[in-house]
Amino acid sequence: MVQGKDVVKASGLVYVTDSMSGIYRKGKPGKFYYEDSNGNRINDEKHLERIKALVIPPAWQNVWIANKPNAYLQVTGIDAAGRKQYKYHTKWTSRRSDHKYFRLLEFGKALPAARKQLAKDLRRKEFDERKVLAICVDVLQKTLIRVGNESYKQLYGSFGLTTLRDKHVKINGSKIEMDFVGKKGVKQKVELNDRSLAKLVKKCRDIPGQDLFQFYTRDNDHRSIDSGKINNYIKEITGDDFTAKDFRTWGGTLEALRQFALCHTTDDEREINPKKMIVSVLDCVAKKLGNTRAVCKSSYVYPLLLNAYEEQKLDKFMKKMNTGKKNLGTELQQDEKILLSFLKSTQS
Repeated sequence: MVQGKDVVKASGLVYVTDSMSGIYRKGKPGKFYYEDSNGNRINDEKHLERIKALVIPPAWQNVWIANKPNAYLQVTGIDAAGRKQYKYHTKWTSRRSDHKYFRLLEFGKALPAARKQLAKDLRRKEFDERKVLAICVDVLQKTLIRVGNESYKQLYGSFGLTTLRDKHVKINGSKIEMDFVGKKGVKQKVELNDRSLAKLVKKCRDIPGQDLFQFYTRDNDHRSIDSGKINNYIKEITGDDFTAKDFRTWGGTLEALRQFALCHTTDDEREINPKKMIVSVLDCVAKKLGNTRAVCKSSYVYPLLLNAYEEQKLDKFMKKMNTGKKNLGTELQQDEKILLSFLKSTQS
């Protein structure tokens, strides 16, 4: 049992994921009903009262509800913008207000096996759905680009990984340049130097149609990738309920640790006000993720990392960091191992 599950158990709750059997919402707003995993309708008043108390937004689709009232994760669903949403047990939320980041430890542990499967899928001969999903996730983990979804593209004209079009991408040898309008109309320019991946992305672009990431079906037709497919693939290769956002949270926290370590190597680092240093580091993370400083602080950088720096408890981790350029393989990089070690130290 991984450490995260131990803490859930210590909270008096049960660890579950929505890949386990549960209760499923059916019907439409005003006429919802609920079924168990065998398709039997739920009529028990006790169950229905509990579901009502969860106050699940009517707009959510693909709603899953935990069978057990003491499950730490109570509900998952897809909102109107196509994003996966979660509702947790109040006991868990009050004890672990940083539950978004608490996932990081388990995510880091799942990365090596996920990357091995990813590398295997990238070697597939057929340019099928699985291969293109692997290409997308490889781009995601190396650039931390937003995954995007069709709703945002239609409503706001903003793009992300899965909605990019051929015109948004330039490939020159090993260099990939992605130039597009992102969330909230902010112009995004993402660059990546990776010869093998550049060849694969170019093959994606060569498939007829405007969408960049497409695959061939068995009938030699071509279809596009979407955020749902990406998240299902991530869930499969990690063996847990992780999504594209977990890659960005991992990458954002790792980038913050790297920036702290980089500043730590300079002679004047001790003279800098810790709060000003945190602002500077968050600005670097914001630039990498294409977010604002405030969003990075609230959603993508583990709060205890910032606290540890301010309280001078990060030094022993920063000293071990290698701030040079790295090539991402299947195993955790040294810097990622150090981040994992830090996460363990905060959650023990």
